[in-house]
Amino acid sequence: MSVVDVDVDELESMRLNILENLSQGEAAQKMGVHQSTFQRTLRRGLEKVTDALVYGKGISLEGGELNMPGGDGTGPDGNGPIGARGQGRRGGGNRPGRGAAAPQNCRCPSCGHLEPHQSGLPCSQSKCPECGSQMVRG
Repeated sequence: MSVVDVDVDELESMRLNILENLSQGEAAQKMGVHQSTFQRTLRRGLEKVTDALVYGKGISLEGGELNMPGGDGTGPDGNGPIGARGQGRRGGGNRPGRGAAAPQNCRCPSCGHLEPHQSGLPCSQSKCPECGSQMVRG
């Protein structure tokens, strides 16, 4: 499988402009670059992601440290390096449809407390009733 390399600046430009809904000028200021540089970086990132989606290529993130929103290496719904090991394009993992059910619990990464997962409510939006930490899936 072909892979498209997206660097952290390209990813950050897409995040700021698309997910945070900042204008290119505001996003450029946040990144500490000129607006023209931001615009080129954004366009390059969007072209790479579009190429990967249209032609079925993998996406590799390169060029720096990525801090995921969970603060513990996981993304907003508890997935990532901790919660989703082995679920990449080569891994297989315990994905639904592969003979294993999806995790049905939210757990606290701090104290280990488990709560049943509520469908439609990401675990990351729940606080642990024991210690108040943000819950993760699994």
